[in-house]
Amino acid sequence: MDKILIGRRDVADLIDFDLNHVPVKVDSGAYTSSIHAKLIEEIEYHGVMQLKVVFLDENHASYSGIPHYFKNYRSKKVKSSNGIEQVRFFIKTKIRMFDVDFVTEFSLTQRSGMRFPILLGRKLLNHRFIIDTSKINLSQNSST
Repeated sequence: MDKILIGRRDVADLIDFDLNHVPVKVDSGAYTSSIHAKLIEEIEYHGVMQLKVVFLDENHASYSGIPHYFKNYRSKKVKSSNGIEQVRFFIKTKIRMFDVDFVTEFSLTQRSGMRFPILLGRKLLNHRFIIDTSKINLSQNSST
């Protein structure tokens, strides 16, 4: 597959969670992509640990408040952009951009007040995209 030209920001769909036209920011300095979640909670259900997640928050048009549950997830200590170390949870899911579905790993984080609830990191971008920081919303323009 040829590499896709992507700008510094765009929109994407998280089809597994019925979240459409979610603003994304390309962050080539981040290794893993991340998704904003209002709630991230590890719970035990019938003796099995699960991750309960409510994606986005009331400030986003696609917010539903519906919890999603994950049996397959991992946690890891990471250092955030402000240098603070914290434990983050990671899930694998599909993101749709340019009418193509990509499966990648996302860290879950509370990004309240941020303009972009999804950051796209190098793990997703490498070998798939070429970044042109002078462009925006190229996926929207490609489908018209």
